[in-house]
Amino acid sequence: MTEQREILTWELFGTATRELAERIAAEGYRPDLILSIARGGLFAAGALGYALNVKNLHVMNVEFYTGVNERLDLPVMLPPVPNVVDLAGAKVLVADDVADTGATLKLVRDFCEDHVAEVRCAVVYEKPHSTVKCDYVWRYTDKWINFPWSTLPPVVDAQTAVLEA
Repeated sequence: MTEQREILTWELFGTATRELAERIAAEGYRPDLILSIARGGLFAAGALGYALNVKNLHVMNVEFYTGVNERLDLPVMLPPVPNVVDLAGAKVLVADDVADTGATLKLVRDFCEDHVAEVRCAVVYEKPHSTVKCDYVWRYTDKWINFPWSTLPPVVDAQTAVLEA
C-alpha cells in the first residue's frame, strides 16, 4: 500500500502563500524583515515578502532532513549565520515550508529571541507533533508533503558535483 501524501503544486503554493499573507496582514502584524529558513523556506519567504511588501529578506541555512522521514539528531546552522546586528530590534517573521518536528523552527526562533523586538513564525504546513506552534499556518497535516520544488530528484548527483568541482 502506498503511503498517502499531501501534494502541493506550484499553483496551490501561490494560493497558500497569498492566503497566509492575508492572515498575517489581517492580524495587523507588519514585520520589518522576513527570515527564511533555507532551503524550503526560501520559496515561502519570497512569496510572503512580495505579498506583505517586505523587501528586507534574510536567509538562515539549517540542515536537518537527509531524506524522506530521515533527519539528523539535531538541526545544525550552516554558515553564513546571520549577523545579530542586522536583526537587532526588528520585528521578524520566520518563514519555512513546514513545521514538522519543530526543531528547526525552535533553533531559529531561539537564535532570534534575544536580539529582536518580536519574532513570529509562518509556515505553509504544520504537523500535529511539531513542538513549535506557529503563529501563522496555511494548512495542518500529518502526511508527508510533496513540495513542487523537491518532488523530483536533483538533476546533478551530489557526489558527481563534488568530483567535478
